[in-house]
Amino acid sequence: MTTVLHSDPDAAARPAHQPYAYRRTPLSEPDWRRLPGWREVTGQEWESAQWQRVHCVKNLRQLRQVMGDLLDEAFYADLERDQAERATMSMLLPPQMLNTMDTSSTEAFYADPVRRYMLPVFSDRRTDWPSHPYAARDSLHEAEMWAVEGLTHRYPTKVLAELLPTCPQYCGHCTRMDLVGNSTPAVDKHKFTVKPTDRLGAMLDYLRRTPGVRDVVVSGGDVANMPWARLESFVDALLDIDNIRDIRLASKALMGLPQHWLQDEVRAGMERLAAKAGERGAQIAVHTHVNAAQSVTPLVARAARAMLDTGIRDVRNQGVLLAGVNDSPAALLDLSFALLDEAGILPYYLYMCDMIPYSEHWRISVGQAQDLQHAIMGYLPGFATPRIVCDVPYVGKRWVHQLADYDRERGISYWTKNYRTGLESSDPDALARRYEYYDPIHTLPEPGRRWWQARSEAA
Repeated sequence: MTTVLHSDPDAAARPAHQPYAYRRTPLSEPDWRRLPGWREVTGQEWESAQWQRVHCVKNLRQLRQVMGDLLDEAFYADLERDQAERATMSMLLPPQMLNTMDTSSTEAFYADPVRRYMLPVFSDRRTDWPSHPYAARDSLHEAEMWAVEGLTHRYPTKVLAELLPTCPQYCGHCTRMDLVGNSTPAVDKHKFTVKPTDRLGAMLDYLRRTPGVRDVVVSGGDVANMPWARLESFVDALLDIDNIRDIRLASKALMGLPQHWLQDEVRAGMERLAAKAGERGAQIAVHTHVNAAQSVTPLVARAARAMLDTGIRDVRNQGVLLAGVNDSPAALLDLSFALLDEAGILPYYLYMCDMIPYSEHWRISVGQAQDLQHAIMGYLPGFATPRIVCDVPYVGKRWVHQLADYDRERGISYWTKNYRTGLESSDPDALARRYEYYDPIHTLPEPGRRWWQARSEAA
């Protein structure tokens, strides 16, 4: 036991200097009229979901129309090259998201955390290892675990229902870049082959026949892109299945397009679903995806509270750890306090960026993730301290300290699991096998980088 002696009897009464200082920061909605293309946009237009959707930025021409002369030509050339050679997601930015970026100068725009993952440029990407040798389009092998098309049954009691392959906004680091969004020059996207009505019907039929499933993540894509009546009908049908106890609606649009969730039709429909869930003892939550504190604006807070007012259980955040975006304790704590204190959104998970192509400039090592988890402990309430997790291929989510072994020189971590996926129903070794995950090569010490280089040259 360590005993700490204080020579100053009043020391305990004075605030100690801490690595992070909590400060409550009121939310603000940046003035969109500072941007040349939106100088005449009214507040009523800005708060319209339809206006936001119509005026999404989908290409360089539209970005130029909004930004005017605020950005140098070099930035547009950088962006154009990335779209042609590296981008795994097509450009799609709602005005709400673009408005939260720092547009005071080209330099500030380059450095902006939200820009770095929503509008990546070629100079962001690494040139030594733009992709890890083991990067994969469907890095989590979700399609291999489809029970029916779009329904991933990876965990014993949980499934992921991918209802549609589109979103109101496209994140550069999207883990479902294999399926979601339009094809890009770098990636020819896969497509669902079954008609939407038949796919959703097959999902419901499977869940009725599979009483071991109690938890359904309703996702895509983003459920905000599904016509409300169709989404409500699907969730209502889920609530008619006795074994379904938890339903989670996944929507980054709660942050990227909060105007959608503030619509009367959506709020009234969520009230109906929440009431039905309450009657049968089930729970509904909304899961969103916020990576930077600046994205939490008054409109986002209004949307989150509007959903909570419908009677659902919770609004939770599942962010992604991204280098240059939120890879510091201060950035993660600022984000968590903005969500919790100002918007009523529970900080829930922080995922390590998955091993998709051209993502190495975003990814961090497991060791750095462990350090970040340690650094944010003790500042937030336990229930609101986000867990940093590594989504290990063929395993699933694991807290970053749950690895079985870790070769830090070569950046290879080893993981085990305690259940079988549908792929391993008869595999006697599934629970004894060790599964590998790989750090970005540029984060390794020199011997590790040389080892990977030699493997690459020998391949």
